[in-house]
Amino acid sequence: LSSLGASVVLTGRSEDGLKETASKCTTEFLIVIADVTKQEDRVKIINETIKKFGKFNVLVNNAGQGLMKETMKATMEEYDFIMDLNVRSVFNLTQLAIPHLIETQGNIVNVSSVTGLRPFPGFTVYCMSKAALDQFTRCLALELAPKNVRVNAINPATIVTNFLQAQGLSDQLAKEYQTKGASLHALGRLGTILETSHAIAFLASDMSTFITGTTLAVD
Repeated sequence: LSSLGASVVLTGRSEDGLKETASKCTTEFLIVIADVTKQEDRVKIINETIKKFGKFNVLVNNAGQGLMKETMKATMEEYDFIMDLNVRSVFNLTQLAIPHLIETQGNIVNVSSVTGLRPFPGFTVYCMSKAALDQFTRCLALELAPKNVRVNAINPATIVTNFLQAQGLSDQLAKEYQTKGASLHALGRLGTILETSHAIAFLASDMSTFITGTTLAVD
């Protein structure tokens, strides 16, 4: 987004990670250290953005985490965490952003998953959370269309990130999973962060002004 000329607000829990990302930006940026599962941090993200830039045009809901567990092995604590991070935080942050997006006639891009579109055994809770995010995308798109605010989602397949390690897999197990996963993709490989980012940028930009309520598979 920065390479396309956008000023950006970078938010997350890791200050080091945010600074690394900021070092690659070629436009004005703002770092907001925040945990989107916390109500006060969600408010802080919106308030500091408005304080810095006076407005914003695009909200990208990108925070999320997976859970590789069969239904009978998942605890209710794990269920609550995944639904809180992947659904509840998105819902509330979006609520806080909507008045500002109406002013700019901006748009929202939710980062979902192919698991929201297709069932995967052993990922039930994660699949549920992404299916909920997809339906939220479609419903909200209809709600905000009269305000000329678009709402879309991207649904990536397996992308090369630290996503699996964040779920507790060792580097070796993550590599084995990715190797097997590559053979299941039509193109015979995994996707990259840049390929995912391009899809977000397309839906966020004026190149997609007649698209709303879509769930775009990146696979």
